[in-house]
Amino acid sequence: MSSKYKVRDQEEVYFVTITVIDWVDLLSRPEYKNIIISSLKYCSEYKGLNIHAFVIMSNHFHAILSSQQAPLESLIRDMKKYTSKELIRAVNEVAESRREWLLKKFAFAANRIKNGVDYKVWQDGFHPVALTNNKMIDERLNYIHDNPVVQGLVYEPEHYVYSSARDYAGRRGLLSLQLIE
Repeated sequence: MSSKYKVRDQEEVYFVTITVIDWVDLLSRPEYKNIIISSLKYCSEYKGLNIHAFVIMSNHFHAILSSQQAPLESLIRDMKKYTSKELIRAVNEVAESRREWLLKKFAFAANRIKNGVDYKVWQDGFHPVALTNNKMIDERLNYIHDNPVVQGLVYEPEHYVYSSARDYAGRRGLLSLQLIE
């Protein structure tokens, strides 16, 4: 990971991007997105992860996160490890027309790094960017919430279920968030 993208101050709020290996559109099914949601909920409730905003797209997700309890890198590492296993389990259990191709793709990625895992779902790193002022926070919030609109999935950000735009619009979302005012 580049030295430019590191968590340098645990007190800061960070914009992060977590991407599926080779930008594979794995997260196209609600079952897969719900694994990410469940993991975020767990990390929020039990590990001290503060979730300020998020969006889950088909091949990546963005979030604005912070943590005063555990190092952010550790939380994200654990979340990626857990969700990798759960996503592979789900690929094997749901009626997935791309099952064989997905498993081969993730197995090939794991073989390239030879670290003892059978499948590699996530790209290395999470590209943390410290949001040190209100302008940066507003830009990243808008970017996150406009992502599904730009991709043509919805006309209004708050109509996309797998996003915190609903919370920021005063509607109930999927996660309990610490909204940035």
